[in-house]
Amino acid sequence: MSEIAIVDYGMGNLHSVVRKLRTIGAEPRVASKPAEVTSAGRLILPGVGHFGQAMRNLEASGLRASLEDAVLVRGIPILGICLGMQLLAKRSEEGTSVGLGWLDADVVRLKVIDTVRFKVPQMGWNTVAFRKPSELTRGLPDEPEVYFAHAYHLVCRDPSDVVGETEYSYVFPSVVQRENIFGVQFHPEKSHDVGETMLRNFAAF
Repeated sequence: MSEIAIVDYGMGNLHSVVRKLRTIGAEPRVASKPAEVTSAGRLILPGVGHFGQAMRNLEASGLRASLEDAVLVRGIPILGICLGMQLLAKRSEEGTSVGLGWLDADVVRLKVIDTVRFKVPQMGWNTVAFRKPSELTRGLPDEPEVYFAHAYHLVCRDPSDVVGETEYSYVFPSVVQRENIFGVQFHPEKSHDVGETMLRNFAAF
């Protein structure tokens, strides 16, 4: 397995991702400097918190430029988790900052009608219905259960970017891929065997 750098931009549950990667035999390290991102064989962009603040942190730390060089120029695989997936989009309703723009997508707040059945944020287990094959989902059963904790989600303009969808009052993308760029709205590090399989797939291909 290639060494995986977990991008530390001040907003993310880094240690749970590190622990989960170690259980599958990967070699994770936390990368908080541009040079540490540049030298990585794989990248994970985690995140918990506010979209606008996250983008400001990436800009101020110099990490955005190194991420763009690694992912867009040299083709290093990257996996965005939760807020990290949302940062791949062009913009978000959560703040005025522009996103990385690697996906033709926007981020919107969950807009549920039945507030008795569906709470925002969505917290807990839900299923993913796969729409097309991906290296990330190899070996997984149909509609596996994974753990969510989010109030916002992607709206993709290009349907070919959508690997899997989840229904919570309505259907939204929960797994995306464009070439070497991957994203999941849920937390694989909290999703037991399903999450381990996805992370093992990401580390190995």
